[in-house]
Amino acid sequence: MSIYLFWISLSLLLYTYFIYPLILKILSRPLGPQKHNIEKWPDVDVILSAYNEELCITQRLQNLLSQDYPGKLRILVASDGSSDNTADLINNIQDTRLVPFCFTENRGKIAVLNDLVARATAEYLVLTDANTEFAPDAIKQLILSFTPNVGAVCGELHLITHDSNQNSDGLYWRYEQSLKRQESTLGALLGANGAIYAIKRELFQPLSSDTVVDDFCIVMNIKRQQYDIIYNEKAIAYEEVAPSLQDEFGRRVRIGLGNYRAFSSHLWALSPRQGIFSLCYWSHKVLRWFAPHFMLAAFITNLFLLNSSFYLVLLIGQISFYIIATITTYQINRGAKVTKIARIISFFVSMNLALAFGFVRFLRNNERGGWKRTARQGEIK
Repeated sequence: MSIYLFWISLSLLLYTYFIYPLILKILSRPLGPQKHNIEKWPDVDVILSAYNEELCITQRLQNLLSQDYPGKLRILVASDGSSDNTADLINNIQDTRLVPFCFTENRGKIAVLNDLVARATAEYLVLTDANTEFAPDAIKQLILSFTPNVGAVCGELHLITHDSNQNSDGLYWRYEQSLKRQESTLGALLGANGAIYAIKRELFQPLSSDTVVDDFCIVMNIKRQQYDIIYNEKAIAYEEVAPSLQDEFGRRVRIGLGNYRAFSSHLWALSPRQGIFSLCYWSHKVLRWFAPHFMLAAFITNLFLLNSSFYLVLLIGQISFYIIATITTYQINRGAKVTKIARIISFFVSMNLALAFGFVRFLRNNERGGWKRTARQGEIK
């Protein structure tokens, strides 16, 4: 039995991270040029909720107000009971396109998001984050992708990594972006980039208060209504990578918690009746979410197969892999320079360890969808 569990676990890990991307590359088609012409540009409401974002909220709102969008644009921005100067900074901006909501009580991002969408009136909504910056034509590019069958459009997020930053999240994100582009050509795009995406307002379904990965759940709900989800690589946003593995780890634990909650809420996507969408969902999301379980199973079952020198070598390889990850993480946190391969190993193990912690928090099932800010490069002293 151990030998079967070992090879199943190892095979699923290899499949989701290496084989599936190859299959996707074979099946996918190039993203065609954008040819959708618009005679009358529709109204757009930007939805932005913030908590303790005094360091970036003014710059973010000015960035949105300077968008080159030909139609009517409003920005619905809310401070969710911020304890810093976020609310004051929002109120200090005098522009009729800005609609501020400064709530005194901190209720969590999901409650604020539901409130803002309920108060929106535009045909299309653009959802984004406070620490993101849009290219001048980002909103225009998002709207260009909508047709009657398209319910949501995901933009492209470029992660900015400073020279001193050894967090490999930017490298992993480029790998993820490649998968998103290819899945989009197959009509199987899974979720959106929370920093930049747009939806048809009428398709929004209010989220439960314990939702964490709101961008994923909003778009999955739209897909369930039989609308297409499109990726537009010309709609560009920028965001800084978390300055350290420690900051990134906390964010990924929370995302892990949200992923498992989303999994239990979207069991419909597992059905083979969903066709290629289901295949991509299993391959890209579900197997990734359970990668920590496969890694643990591969290690434990390997311990019961040591009567063979082949499996002894595999166990030594696994132990060495985790030792490298541990030492590299320690070195990075101390500010030492490490090789690119070592950084990738460290990031991979850290990412899956965070997922495992998220799974434990999911089993406890006692947390609401509140706020947890990730530190940014400019905030590190």
